[in-house]
Amino acid sequence: MLRITELRLPLDHPPDALRPAIVARLRIADAQLLSFTVFRRAYDARKKSAIQLIYTVDCELAGDDSDEAALLARHAGDKHVRTSPDTRYRLVSHAPADYAAHHRPRPVVIGFGPCGIFAALVLAQMGLRPIVLERGKAVRERTQDTWGLWRRGVLDPESNVQFGEGGAGTFSDGKLWSQISDPRHLTRKVLTEFVAAGAPEEVLYVAKPHIGTFRLVGMVEKLRADIVALGGEIRFGQRVTDLHIEERPSSAGRPASRRLRGLVLADGEQLNADHVVLAVGHSARDTFEVLHQRGVAMQAKPFSVGFRIEHPQSLIDRARFGPSAGHPMLGAADYKLVHHARNGRSVYSFCMCPGGTVVAATSAVGHVVTNGMSQYSRNERNANAGIVVGITPDDYRQDRQATGPVPPLDGIAYQRHWEQRAYVLGGENYHAPGQLVGDFVAGRHGDALAREFGRVLPSYTPGVRLTDLAEPGRESLPLDLLAAIREAIPAFERQIPGFAMADAVFTGVETRTSSPLRIPRGVDMQCTNVAGLYPAGEGAGYAGGIMSAGVDGIEVAEALGLSLLASCSSTP
Repeated sequence: MLRITELRLPLDHPPDALRPAIVARLRIADAQLLSFTVFRRAYDARKKSAIQLIYTVDCELAGDDSDEAALLARHAGDKHVRTSPDTRYRLVSHAPADYAAHHRPRPVVIGFGPCGIFAALVLAQMGLRPIVLERGKAVRERTQDTWGLWRRGVLDPESNVQFGEGGAGTFSDGKLWSQISDPRHLTRKVLTEFVAAGAPEEVLYVAKPHIGTFRLVGMVEKLRADIVALGGEIRFGQRVTDLHIEERPSSAGRPASRRLRGLVLADGEQLNADHVVLAVGHSARDTFEVLHQRGVAMQAKPFSVGFRIEHPQSLIDRARFGPSAGHPMLGAADYKLVHHARNGRSVYSFCMCPGGTVVAATSAVGHVVTNGMSQYSRNERNANAGIVVGITPDDYRQDRQATGPVPPLDGIAYQRHWEQRAYVLGGENYHAPGQLVGDFVAGRHGDALAREFGRVLPSYTPGVRLTDLAEPGRESLPLDLLAAIREAIPAFERQIPGFAMADAVFTGVETRTSSPLRIPRGVDMQCTNVAGLYPAGEGAGYAGGIMSAGVDGIEVAEALGLSLLASCSSTP
C-alpha cells in the first residue's frame, strides 16, 4: 500500500474527482489503481475565497512488491508519496487459558472515564478480567442527575458532569483528536473501538472528529458491554476511601520499599488489589487527599483558569470561512487563539465548542464551575470557548512565606476559593456570574454596567447573573489574570473580526482545565514510591482530553498486564 499526503482539491470538487487526482499524482494508468481509502480529510481556509480540501489516501496498486518499489523509486523526491504505515493494534501479550485458576487478585481500574474505559478494555482483551470501581452511576442515570443541576439547580456530588460512567468527556464536545506524539498509532486503536461502539465512520478520517454527548452515551454503554463480555466487572457507586500499602523496611542490602496490597471502599468493603490503575480524573479531590495522607508521591503542576466566552456561531463561521460559511463539508467553524500579555501572562482559547453550550460542571456543593459541550450536529446558536490564563504552582502557593516545593494540594485549594467566589457572585443558587465583554474590556463598574443581555443570550443553565467580574475586592479571579484577559480580547479581535463585540458574554469561572497535580511514575508506569499503583490519565497529570486519556489508558494497561503476566509465569 502507498500513502499520498497533501492531495489538494477545491472545496466543491465532484464526488468522483479523487480517483483521477490520485492517478495524476502517481502518474500511473487508471487500471493500476485497484482501490483507495481516505485516511484523513482536512481543509485549508487561509484563503477564504478558495478553500481547499486536503486528503491523505492509502492506495492499493496492481502488481507485486517490486512494482510498488519501482513506483516509490520514481517518487523518491516527493515526501508526500510513501509506504502506508501499519496502524493496526496488536496486544502486547495475552493471559494463558488457565489464568483464571490462579488465586491472585484481579487487576483493578479506579475510574471509568476515557482513560479507565480503555485501560479496562485492553486488560479485558488481554484476558485479565479487570474489576472497575466507578464512584458515580451508569451513564444514563448519571445523565438524569446532571440534568437535575442544569434544569433545577440540584447537585448530586457523586453523579454529575465530573463523576460517573464516561467521565467528564461525556459532557463535552466529544473531540476525538489530539496533538500528542503517537508513534504506535494508538489513537487509531481508540477511534476504531469508538466506531465499533457506534461512532460514525467519518471519525476515522476527518481531521478534527467529534461525536457529541448524545452519541457518546450509547458508545460508552457498548464499550462497557464489551468489557463485561470479556470477563471484566463494572461496579458503580464504589468510591475508594483508603489504600492498604505494605511497608517493607530495608534489610540485607535491599532498600526499603512500599507496595499496594488493597483498597477500602466507602461501604467498608476491603478489596485485595496489588495491580491498580488510578484513572480518577482531575476532580477527585477527596481521593487525592487520601493518596497524599498515605504518602503517595505527588507534585504541584501548572494549569489554567478563566472564563467561558460566547459569540454567535455565524460570526465565527464568517470570520473563518468567508463566503463558504455554512458549507456542509466545513461544518461549524472553530478557532484557536493565544496572546502573550504585557504582564507576562499567556492567555489562550481552550476547549472551543462550535455550535454548543456552556454547562454547569461543578462536583462540589457551593461551587460554580463552567465548561463547554456540543452535540454531534453543532447547530446551537452560540460558539463558546474557554478564555484562560496559565498559572504556575508559585501563583497558587497557600503559604506565601514558605519556600521549597509547593504542597501538591495547594492547587485544589486555589480552585475551591475561586469556585466558591463564583457561587456567591452568581447568587448562591448555582447560577453563574457573567458580564458583557464590552463592559469587561472597558473596565466599567457600578452603574455603568449593562443589566440586560444583548444579541448573545448565554446558554449556561440554571442561569447567568450579570455582575461585575472585576469588581475591586470582589473580583472573580486574581487582578493580574483579569488584566491579561482584558488585554487579550482586542488582540483576538485582530484575528477574528467581531470577537470583541460588546454584547458577547463572559461566564465564570473555568478552573478545571487540567489536573492541578501530577502523580509521578517511572518507565514501568508505576508510581515512583508505591509499587502496583499505576497513575493514569488526566487526573494523574498525563492527559488532556478524550483521545490522550484513552491512549494513556492503553499504555498503562499494557505495562500493568505485562507485569501481572510476568509475575504469574514466575509463580510455581
